[in-house]
Amino acid sequence: MVDVVQVNGQPVIDYMARDYESLLQAMRAQIPSRLGQWTDFENEADFGNVLLELFAHLGDILSYYQDRVANESFLGTARTRRSVIEHLRLIGYELGTAAPAAASLNVTVPASTGTVTITKGDAFATKSAKDRPAVRFEYTRDSPLVIDFGAIPAVGGRKTFTGLPVEEGRLIDSEVLGVSDGTPNQRFALTRAGVILTRLDSTQPAADVIVRAGLPGALIPWTRKESLAFSQATADFVVDVDESNRATVIFGDGVFGTIPPQGAQIVATYRTGGGLAGNVPAGSITTIVDAPALTLLGTVSVTNPGPATGGGEREDLAHAVQQAPAVFRSLRRAVTAADYEALARSYKGVGKVRAVGTAWNTVTLYVAPVGGGKVSDVLEAGLIGYFEDKRMLGQIVEVSDVDYVPIFVTAEIAVQSFAVPGDVVALVQRAAADLLAFDKVDFNQTVYLSKFYEESQSVPGVQFVNITEFRRGDQPTPVVEPHGRIVLGPNEVPIVPTDQNYVLGLKVVLVSQGGR
Repeated sequence: MVDVVQVNGQPVIDYMARDYESLLQAMRAQIPSRLGQWTDFENEADFGNVLLELFAHLGDILSYYQDRVANESFLGTARTRRSVIEHLRLIGYELGTAAPAAASLNVTVPASTGTVTITKGDAFATKSAKDRPAVRFEYTRDSPLVIDFGAIPAVGGRKTFTGLPVEEGRLIDSEVLGVSDGTPNQRFALTRAGVILTRLDSTQPAADVIVRAGLPGALIPWTRKESLAFSQATADFVVDVDESNRATVIFGDGVFGTIPPQGAQIVATYRTGGGLAGNVPAGSITTIVDAPALTLLGTVSVTNPGPATGGGEREDLAHAVQQAPAVFRSLRRAVTAADYEALARSYKGVGKVRAVGTAWNTVTLYVAPVGGGKVSDVLEAGLIGYFEDKRMLGQIVEVSDVDYVPIFVTAEIAVQSFAVPGDVVALVQRAAADLLAFDKVDFNQTVYLSKFYEESQSVPGVQFVNITEFRRGDQPTPVVEPHGRIVLGPNEVPIVPTDQNYVLGLKVVLVSQGGR
């Protein structure tokens, strides 16, 4: 609360009084000098007090909106996604949409099968569960994949093709957005939310959102650009994604970008999806949803021998505010290692990256996809293409996997008498797993034994903890590192072990329960 200031015995209006209580106190302080006949202003039931409280309430609301307007005017204090989008657009940075996970499938067919053609949009999926909907994956390449099963040897009356590339998401083909009225700056909204957009490069046109315009039967493809500022009178368009994750196709005004002719039909083909839900484990993509060439064969099975990787949620505000200045400073040119890393982090699907000059003209990007795992062929090809117009002339960009190092920990735990052992063990395992969570680890990190003691001992119900194993995955003998720390290499990232004996990365030995 702000104190009322007295000058020469007279109350002075404090213009810093902006909350309800301060405004009400400041107005009441003016009553004796301005309304001397009002002597009962301390009475809460007085009608004048009702008006004062109303004015204080309105003043409090107006102050809130003034603060919000001021906060949203600066990138560092903006809180709404719309404000951050507009701020970053001034420096040419667009917030990334969700990234789709990618996987490779094995297709097993009868031994009598000949040639099979997989086309764009052929779909596969995981099985749905009560609390988990099915996740859809599609073949996304423009050129069909022709599989000659005749050249594959049969095993047990079956033939298996390995390496069918698929991406999570759904293809929306030839959606009619509307008809041009011939006016400048026309906008057409995509019906489906969650469009998947990739970072543009100058080497090839974007294939994520394809827009065609013209009379039915004579549609002409247009080119997606990041901005129409340099389009002049060319057939270009931009895609604007708002804070609700809904996309709008925007055409030019005749000076910066061509206006679609009046009566032209606007048709768009795009994909929706993306997100962490696409990072499904190995062996989970087993359903053929829509692949006519395969379903006609009869008994056909598909599966993903490895997990799907690279799926990531749309770019959050904290990441954008931190990342955008680094991308701006690089001028979208990759010269230093910091430039490569800043630009690579802005590419959706990249979780962690380290750039190293491995030869006089070669830069190797050690990449960990969002959520961990190996780099998919799709992510690798996308990253190399993205750097094509940003790298120095003669520079070669290579993408490599990081070295994941599992950290094995075994703990002896005594549980207090009032606690349920199973619940305590589960909490300790979650606490240990949280220390090795993907978002909390990095390259060249040191993992400390004391952290596992600290987190385990702080779990309610734990009487004492004794850690009997603390080692890297490449040390086969259960030992405790003598110095109590594991120092990882420049390209190494610690992870939770997948060994089934280590639930959430921790093997727990229950030694006793106090008082029982």
